[in-house]
Amino acid sequence: MSGKKVTADQVIEEVRRDQPFYTTSGGGMTLSGGEPLLQPEFTRAILEACRAEEIHTAIETCGSYRWDELARLLPLIDLVMMDLKTMDPDKHLTATGIPNQRILENARHLAETNKPIIFRVPIVPTVNSTLEEISAIAQFVRELGDMRSENGAGPGKGISLELLPFHRLAGDKYKSLGMEYRASDLQTPEREQMIDLVEAARHYFSEVTSR
Repeated sequence: MSGKKVTADQVIEEVRRDQPFYTTSGGGMTLSGGEPLLQPEFTRAILEACRAEEIHTAIETCGSYRWDELARLLPLIDLVMMDLKTMDPDKHLTATGIPNQRILENARHLAETNKPIIFRVPIVPTVNSTLEEISAIAQFVRELGDMRSENGAGPGKGISLELLPFHRLAGDKYKSLGMEYRASDLQTPEREQMIDLVEAARHYFSEVTSR
């Protein structure tokens, strides 16, 4: 294992070094993890510093926490990227160790705001790699788009869905921690399968992309 502890000021100093790139690319800083909301005060300090320097901010999150924990940070966030893994609560519990009710409820709360949202689905064989699973997620995202429309925005405005093929890059991290990597036998979905899943999702929601 390797790593180091840093302060929010040290992080911001690192972020500032790339500021010319943000200006030319239209990008900014993304807080990922892990889960940024597990360190809310540290996350807030970084976001506040970025806001003060007009740096675009994004956050990648699993969405499994009380809504008020994210709501208090939203004024400092320009883009939210949230995982959606499956609509089936039992399958979600088996695959991740936690239920999905709170995640789905937070997704609904987000849809009621004006924040741009990218809902991201890691396509994991044996978990959610079927047309039925992805169609169910796309239907849910369409409902969120309808909610936003009812609140005065355009249909689905600012909401999109991204399908991400599973990979085994985390295997070495598990090994270094002495943990079993339960996904070691899973394979990355073929390109043709990803195309089929995107088409199935677009049957319900048009703003769908894949890598």
